[in-house]
Amino acid sequence: MNPLSELLRLFGVFFMIGSVTFGGGLAMLPILERELVTRRRWMTATQMVDWFAIGQTTPGIIAVNVATFIGYSRKGLTGAVAATLGIVTPSIIVITVLAGAIDQVSDIPWMAHALKGINVAVAVLLLDAVVGLGGKTLTDLPSIIIALASFIAMAVFNVSGVFIVLASGAAGFAVKRFRGKSA
Repeated sequence: MNPLSELLRLFGVFFMIGSVTFGGGLAMLPILERELVTRRRWMTATQMVDWFAIGQTTPGIIAVNVATFIGYSRKGLTGAVAATLGIVTPSIIVITVLAGAIDQVSDIPWMAHALKGINVAVAVLLLDAVVGLGGKTLTDLPSIIIALASFIAMAVFNVSGVFIVLASGAAGFAVKRFRGKSA
């Protein structure tokens, strides 16, 4: 396959993913996994989780970060650009159309109900992503303890997500280091 057609394919795959994903990065995890791991076999499920974790810890929009990383891993800098443009183009189109029409449709009752329905669907997609990601990452007692402590810190004590990510990373590093010395 020639390089241009591979870049167009990257753009097309991420354009499709960006077109059908509502609710942000976590909601797109099941779609990314189906398209990139199961259907195209561009990566393993473990690699997908790793890219997602890196995408969450880097500044910016998680969906764009993940697309950029995957595009780069497939075809270098031009692949990163193609995948990034593919993932953001549908949103740019939708936002442009909605920005022009929002005043005319915001008071229409069926539109408000449709948006509520979309919110429910996004909640289900997020739940699916959390359960799927949890099943792949919570593989031992230390990871389960870190996850529970993170959840309690955020849900009960309203601790900043930035601090939770840093503390969880440090805890994971410490566990790995301790296990390495005791083996």
